[in-house]
Amino acid sequence: MWEIFLKTLPFFALIGLGYWAGRTRFFTEEATAYLTKFVFYFALSAMIFRFAATLELADVLDWTFVTAYLAATLTVYLFAAAVAMIRRVPVAEAAVEAQCAVIGNIGFLGIPMLALLLGPGAVAPIIMMLAVDLIVFSSLIVILITGSRNRGFSISILGTVLMGLLKNPMIMSIALGLIWSSFALPMPAPADEFLKLLGAAATPGALFAIGASLASKSAERLSVAIWLSVLKLFVHPAAIAVAALVIWPVEPFAAKVMIASASLPVAGNIFILAQHYGVAPTRVSASILVSTTLSVVTVAAVIAWLESF
Repeated sequence: MWEIFLKTLPFFALIGLGYWAGRTRFFTEEATAYLTKFVFYFALSAMIFRFAATLELADVLDWTFVTAYLAATLTVYLFAAAVAMIRRVPVAEAAVEAQCAVIGNIGFLGIPMLALLLGPGAVAPIIMMLAVDLIVFSSLIVILITGSRNRGFSISILGTVLMGLLKNPMIMSIALGLIWSSFALPMPAPADEFLKLLGAAATPGALFAIGASLASKSAERLSVAIWLSVLKLFVHPAAIAVAALVIWPVEPFAAKVMIASASLPVAGNIFILAQHYGVAPTRVSASILVSTTLSVVTVAAVIAWLESF
């Protein structure tokens, strides 16, 4: 495990550097917001498009993989929501807590880190997981929050969900990259160099932005944050392991990537959604802070366990 920890340490060191910059106000919240926007809309999108453009659709669309990931993730999601409802938490807040329990930082942390740690072959499974998270669970949380406020489902909710998907640069990058690949279009050398150069900024930029954004997070509602962090860092990858290794056996390397990705801390975009809808943003903030801090050790432990097989 020590060797794996040393390999993951530089990634978390970059997060720590960003945290220091944000905490000392060397990097203001406004600067962090613009850096995040640059990474999200430009650098990470370029990296994802370039990866997707080199993949065959058959490499990505593995229905056994999708079934295992979706079933395990949905099980933990429903469990987290049920526990929240037992605590008499409103539906909208229960949806946010369930989202924290299963949606990890695959975009900003998973793609840059796991692609380097596990190799380029990890990209196709990660992209598939990212697509499921964005299409299924990002849509589900909007439907549940909006539906609970409107006291029922309406057709306008579907329009809101669809527009959200169309405006998401990660979804568009994946879709455009796979379209490019399916038509076997050649990538001009200058365009490839441009995408490679821009995409190279995604790893340091994303990790620094994660740290800087954590500097403004609070640790209120610590008991709930610890509970959600346990679900995300331990229960979710355990459920994924059972689904991918036992119930719906997935190709071994893809299963390894799936479990490693599931061990990542709570995603930062959940805070953006929680803040936008005014639903438990402090709770989400604390969950991101606690899970990211703990993940310095837990992610290395999970990857070390996977490497032992």
